[in-house]
Amino acid sequence: MKKDVLVSISGLQYEVDRDEPIEVISVGQYYNKNDKHYICYDEVIEGTDGVTSCTVKVGNEQIDIIKRGASNVHMIFEVGRKNTTFYNTPYGDLQIGIHTGRIQVAEEADKLTLEINYGLDINYSFIGDCQIQMKITSRK
Repeated sequence: MKKDVLVSISGLQYEVDRDEPIEVISVGQYYNKNDKHYICYDEVIEGTDGVTSCTVKVGNEQIDIIKRGASNVHMIFEVGRKNTTFYNTPYGDLQIGIHTGRIQVAEEADKLTLEINYGLDINYSFIGDCQIQMKITSRK
């Protein structure tokens, strides 16, 4: 895969009354180090002036999503484990719990596809089942 990439992220939070789709497309950088994939891109939070620098680290059994800037968080996704962290947002701090059910990684010559299914709780209250899909493709 080339260093300059297009990052497409879509997420879905399943709730009883409605599903909330979210989609972000950004340009980014890709590199591979010590058999791990790294994707770096910037994210703008709607309604704020700040930019958040995001790094996604994909290993064998774990995916880390690290955000620094207007929002700060280090989310760790490991199948069968619950990871707890603090999510610092412009609107306040939240304690989140991530219960990862499934991670799927597909690697092609100019494309990397990730899918994460997880349960999310905020401040010890279950919010819903969620899904993140990421498609990282080389820019032509």
